[in-house]
Amino acid sequence: MSLFYLLPTISTTFIVLSAVLVAIGWVLIAKRNIEAHKKVMTAAGISALIFFLIYASRTVFIGNTAFGGPEDLKGYYTFFLIFHIILATSGAVFGIVSLVTGFKNKLKVHKRLGPITSVIWFFVAITGVMVYLLLYILFEPGETTSVIKAIFGF
Repeated sequence: MSLFYLLPTISTTFIVLSAVLVAIGWVLIAKRNIEAHKKVMTAAGISALIFFLIYASRTVFIGNTAFGGPEDLKGYYTFFLIFHIILATSGAVFGIVSLVTGFKNKLKVHKRLGPITSVIWFFVAITGVMVYLLLYILFEPGETTSVIKAIFGF
């Protein structure tokens, strides 16, 4: 497997791992296991950060891969990708705020924000896997190029 496929596979694995850890964190807090919840949610945050570092490094040094599927699906893919990017960006902000409020024991805010953040993050992971499948598995990958060209085609 070349670096071209390896980095997206690794980064996608980390985003899925972060979502699985968030789900485990939900179970732990429901059981009132606060210390385990903190550890698992910290691990989820670290997994998401590793995803981001791999993704950002690949984007900077290699570029992004354009959609290589049928032209009549490109508009749908672009809409879906933009939806994923908006979810991921808002999910990251919510995630940081959730972690900070949890660590600072601002539990009133943390308890309200945590479930919303978790649901957003589950959708981020699901749509992230779908982007990966569309770019590298279901269709032949398109050109690897700058972010703007990969997303908008110019």
